[in-house]
Amino acid sequence: MEKEELKIVNKDEEDEMELQGYRVCRWRVAVVSLGVLCTGGFLLLLLYWMPEWCVKATCTRTTVREAEVVLLQSTDDFKRWFLAKVPQIKKVSALVIFANILISFSLQIRYFTLHSTKYYWNDEVHNFEVLTGLEDREVTCSTVHSEHSTGLTSNQQEYRRLFFGVNEIAVKVPSVFKLLIKEVLNPFYIFQLFSVILWSADEYYYYAAAIVFMSVISIATSLYTIKKQYVTLHDMVSAHSIVRVSVCRANIEEALSTDLVPGDVMVIPSNGTIMPCDAVLISGTCIVNESMLTGESVPVTKTNLPNPGEGDKEGDAAYSMEEHKRHTLFCGTHVIQTRFYSGELVKAVVVRTGFSTAKGQLVRSILYPKPTDFKLYRDAYLFLLCLVAIAGIGFVYSIVLSIMNNTIIIESLDIITITVPPALPAAMTAGIVYAQRRLKRIGIFCISPQRINICGQLNLVCFDKTGTLTEDGLDLWGVQRVEKGTFHLSEENAYKDTLVKSQFVACMATCHSLTNIDGKLSGDPLDLKMFEATGWILEEATEEETSLHNRIMPTVVRPPKQLMPPEPVMSPEQDMELYDLSAYEIGIVRQFPFSSALQRMCVVARLLGEKRMDAYLKGAPEVVASLCKKDTVPEDFAEVLEDYTKQGFRVIALAHRRLESKLTWHKVQNVNRDQMEANMEFLGLIIMQNKLKAETSGVLQDLRRAHIRTVMVTGDNMLTAISVARDCGMIPPQDQVIIADALPPKDGQAAKITWRYADNPSKHVGKAPRLEINLEDVHHTQKPQDQYHFAMSGKSFAVITEHFQDLLQKLVLHGTVFARMAPDQKTELIEALQSVDYFVGMCGDGANDCGALKRAHGGISLSELEASVASPFTSRTPNISCVPSLIREGRAALITSFCVFKFMALYSIIQYISVTLLYSILSNLGDFQFLFIDIAIILLVVFTMSLNPAWKELVSRRPPSGLISGPLLFSVLTQILICLGFQTIAFLWVRHQAWYHIWTPQSDACNSSLRANLGPEHNSSEERDDHNIKNYENTSLFYVSSFQYLIVAIVFSKGKPFRQPSYKNWPFVVSCIGLYIFMFFIMFYPVSAIDEFLEVRNEWGIFIVFFAVSFALFSSLLSCCFQGGIDLWGAKCLSWLCCRRRKVPKARYMHLAQELSVDPDWPPKPTTTTEAKHPLPGNPPENGSSYQIMADS
Repeated sequence: MEKEELKIVNKDEEDEMELQGYRVCRWRVAVVSLGVLCTGGFLLLLLYWMPEWCVKATCTRTTVREAEVVLLQSTDDFKRWFLAKVPQIKKVSALVIFANILISFSLQIRYFTLHSTKYYWNDEVHNFEVLTGLEDREVTCSTVHSEHSTGLTSNQQEYRRLFFGVNEIAVKVPSVFKLLIKEVLNPFYIFQLFSVILWSADEYYYYAAAIVFMSVISIATSLYTIKKQYVTLHDMVSAHSIVRVSVCRANIEEALSTDLVPGDVMVIPSNGTIMPCDAVLISGTCIVNESMLTGESVPVTKTNLPNPGEGDKEGDAAYSMEEHKRHTLFCGTHVIQTRFYSGELVKAVVVRTGFSTAKGQLVRSILYPKPTDFKLYRDAYLFLLCLVAIAGIGFVYSIVLSIMNNTIIIESLDIITITVPPALPAAMTAGIVYAQRRLKRIGIFCISPQRINICGQLNLVCFDKTGTLTEDGLDLWGVQRVEKGTFHLSEENAYKDTLVKSQFVACMATCHSLTNIDGKLSGDPLDLKMFEATGWILEEATEEETSLHNRIMPTVVRPPKQLMPPEPVMSPEQDMELYDLSAYEIGIVRQFPFSSALQRMCVVARLLGEKRMDAYLKGAPEVVASLCKKDTVPEDFAEVLEDYTKQGFRVIALAHRRLESKLTWHKVQNVNRDQMEANMEFLGLIIMQNKLKAETSGVLQDLRRAHIRTVMVTGDNMLTAISVARDCGMIPPQDQVIIADALPPKDGQAAKITWRYADNPSKHVGKAPRLEINLEDVHHTQKPQDQYHFAMSGKSFAVITEHFQDLLQKLVLHGTVFARMAPDQKTELIEALQSVDYFVGMCGDGANDCGALKRAHGGISLSELEASVASPFTSRTPNISCVPSLIREGRAALITSFCVFKFMALYSIIQYISVTLLYSILSNLGDFQFLFIDIAIILLVVFTMSLNPAWKELVSRRPPSGLISGPLLFSVLTQILICLGFQTIAFLWVRHQAWYHIWTPQSDACNSSLRANLGPEHNSSEERDDHNIKNYENTSLFYVSSFQYLIVAIVFSKGKPFRQPSYKNWPFVVSCIGLYIFMFFIMFYPVSAIDEFLEVRNEWGIFIVFFAVSFALFSSLLSCCFQGGIDLWGAKCLSWLCCRRRKVPKARYMHLAQELSVDPDWPPKPTTTTEAKHPLPGNPPENGSSYQIMADS
């Protein structure tokens, strides 16, 4: 069959995949079916676990266009495989009106579905593509108004539904049977099934029954948890997923929301609704609560999409949900109320439906999470493979013994089930479950328990500023007005009768997005504080008033009567004052909402009685100043602004423009925003104070002491962010801050970065704890200069990411302040930090941090709203004190996982040694001996040794990230050798005693003997023990190994510095003491019923009891001494050896730190500029560098 190169779907996106086409081959299917029958179904299980093998075994390669089955592989580090069937070609008769002629034709549709997303074949690009909605057609804003405002015909609607399907986010709750089958087909449970069958065949009925009972409980618990999660998600999604909506077709008609398709026009009811889709407003205004998506509980005003008109082609941009989100109503958000004029309906054009919507993508991220990549889990699989290899050696050895002694070979398979413990997965998750419960008690909720272990490795935490490090609310510190291009002295507030009619106060009173909801002002906290500072009153027209008047102004603001002067005072500057003899009211005619990309908002307002309108602008000072006439901006603007921002104030600038009289109400509604926001007059500054939360400084200091880097990622001003970073201790007072100002290529010039140093920090302040990059793994001398930190804006970060890729990693190594960062840039920063091998935590309030919270190794949302459902962790405590708590619990859970894994590995090896030694005399442990060891000792110890709480404070050391490390492997190997040595000595020592002889029914030396070892003279008709359990060797090894399990548990139950000491874990202490007492009791005071149950007898002398006890005590002492020595000196010895060999550090950030520590040109000097190179095609840049550093002239 014809082959073709790999296709890429979802290119450059998070879920990018390679795609191959296959066609089912009948003879291959027949061969595989035969193989399934011959292997008793095992081959079918193997193909179920490995989808790529299944496809390659049953299909042949073909072109993607002709494929019946597609095989996809993710291009990320996990390289996951997915299988999808391409349904048979559908033939659809489509009716299209072209030039008033009705044309009917057949259409072929090929598609496959993966992760609730449909991929359709596109003949033009020869690949499968996802159809998201109206944006696929790249419609412009004017096209949305002109071509999509009237709705769809029935034919168009049916045609589009073929591609976009039903508008529903369907979270199907699987039946218990389906979940059960999926759970039981897990490789672990298949292995357990194999073990149970084997044990039953070998007559270990009680032990097999106990394992079955445990497995049933484990499966039932797992099914309950999974089912509960599905039901919770289903209920959350389906609460408002199907509603009745009004749709504009030929007429306005009622329809179910499931019938909506992109292009439909729906009417938003005046009393509000839950949006069933993503739609863009084309008329009217909506007040929306978007907490479900953003975590921001403050209602947002959504205005209609601007219509540039046919003449304005430059301003007619393509519609984009991200760029036009202030005009877009998102699925799942709550429309609280609507505003409309003269009976006009509030209409919105459906843009996306189903899983393509913003809410659908959020649900998809929960249903199909990205797998967790953690070295511990990879090493665990390698360790299990080593155990399987050891089991293989024992298996071969036992088979040889079986053949030599003519015994049943099936018993040889026991060795495999002994070496790979069936209880290992349950034991490994115990520590995580306990940590999750402890986190819940302190108000931290987790939806991804596996992330708890990863949080134990966090060595860098990013923090949002507003609402996270600082208080949510802002306080007005003062105002500084500008007149005739000169700053006035700063004033405490604008609540003065002398300012009531000034343009400055008019701008404060009108330039906001506040609205009345149930008689209470609601909106952005900054807008609220600014408006309250004026003392003005906001009134909105009622629904009845709006319908009675033509184009009535929806919102009116006016000052209180007590602020109005008794009689108007004339001023020579009439353009700067607003007058009305009767009433003084300002109506807001049009609103251009705040845009984080533009960093400003604007309104058009009109004073009652005036014909001319005014434009008021509010935003970031640098942006507002750039839009104003130069002569109205004070010369010392930059100095005044810098002075405020250095003190940590948040500064907002105001501007005003008197509009031309020709601009009528109708023209204002369609005018371009850029035209409105030009040639403004600068009015002055509003200075807001954002106080640090009380806990912030202390928590950051704790993190620095623990060698955990802290980074600020904010949407605020650069200098304000640097000031806050200094105030909270993120940047110590004596450290230098280097600001990177990057400019994109322009007029043929290459992109460049200008380095400037912030003001020299004070040297006399006491030094804060210093954070070195080297941490505990790398030792390099710091340069004889102050510690430095990079700071940059979102614009600079974008330029550096695009044009200075090899410089980006060096910058994030010391980057501490990232200001004016957009939500997607926060996510990019997290990825950049992870690319240099940092384990990154992210703490935010959920407002604009959803992407970053999901992408980080440990994302903690301080918001309890629905948006936090995407974050692995959610804290009820609204401050960052939850971060150290999470890291401490993560470290405790990680160390617990190591302890449990080492213990379970030693348990299987100890039992493997016992059984292998007994196999040499064709004996084995008894059914109830296995039962006692696995249930009474192992499970009890495992589930209690995991209960150690986290250590009370963060230490500078971090736990190891993987099992394959020198000290850890050395500790396991030494314990194995100690156990092997003592069991071998016990086994041989018993056989060499003078009183030892093979038991017979007549001698009654022990209980039973090997039938194979009996001489012909001992054969009798009496009942003999076929399994040869009751003999000297068995009893000796049973007692010695039982003590060894307890010794290893105590040795490996590590406490400080990551967990509380084991003696504080009373369930573990009680369990160990209880088991020791029981073991001593049955040895010193034999009880016949217990001896019969355990298949041991103690009539053979008190001497052997002391022998076993002395072995146990000596083994315990030796194990503790070895483990203590490894804990104290193991890491140091390995570090010394590594230093002698000059080992390169594994983590990339450590390697970079070593390189930069000897680089004379780093950090860049304040008089230098870094310029991007333009390498010629085929000519790579010298030394692999894409930039060059030049001194400023």
